[in-house]
Amino acid sequence: MAVPTSKISKQRRNKRRSSVWKLSAPNLVACPKCGELHMPHRICKACMTYKGREYGAAD
Repeated sequence: MAVPTSKISKQRRNKRRSSVWKLSAPNLVACPKCGELHMPHRICKACMTYKGREYGAAD
């Protein structure tokens, strides 16, 4: 079984566990129709539009 050759210092351990590698929050853009914030290249959930077209309007 493999055994570590030497102790890893607290500084190295904490550097590895730091928040450097965590994902950042996604960017948000304003909807041109209603001004609501939404993720880019997605349908606006407030007014259900994308690129000027309306989706999900089941009348």
